[in-house]
Amino acid sequence: MADFTRTPWPEEQLVAAARDGDQVSIAALVSGSYPHVQRFALSLCANSQDAEDAAQEAIIVLFRKIGTLRAAGALASWMFRIVRNECMRRLRSPVRRETAVETLTASAEDDVLARWEIERVTTAIAALPDDQRQVLIMRDVQGLPGSTVARALGLSTAAMKSRLHRARTTLRTQLEVPNESTPQ
Repeated sequence: MADFTRTPWPEEQLVAAARDGDQVSIAALVSGSYPHVQRFALSLCANSQDAEDAAQEAIIVLFRKIGTLRAAGALASWMFRIVRNECMRRLRSPVRRETAVETLTASAEDDVLARWEIERVTTAIAALPDDQRQVLIMRDVQGLPGSTVARALGLSTAAMKSRLHRARTTLRTQLEVPNESTPQ
């Protein structure tokens, strides 16, 4: 079994070629991105079936809309938003709610709180500035080594660490603030 935690995202040149319509590059981009998209989905969705469905939907969006991606270096951030939105859509789906009622979990309250917490975290990550969000996703979600993240983003290790620290601090602050929509 391949170790996708060490597999880098496709190179910017491949993303640019795919964005320009090169069919071979599009196929390589889709296959190279899928393990990362799947990992995002597994970390964000409520269950593995929703994660698999969200990952597949995100790959379809990538295939159909790669031409609209403005910056080749923003692929990971773009895909994270697509996966996050798809996971959130699945949580709100009437079909999902009917299924949840049919297959009662050990504690419906725990399930609601877990889904609410996932939504809070993904919303807080999405609200980060692009530069901080990229570093946070690559380092904390994908689990890439700091030197790899710095190199991929064209930063010094110190600059990468600084952005990561700011991202984590901002995220921690956002998650500590009580939200009015907190389930009671």
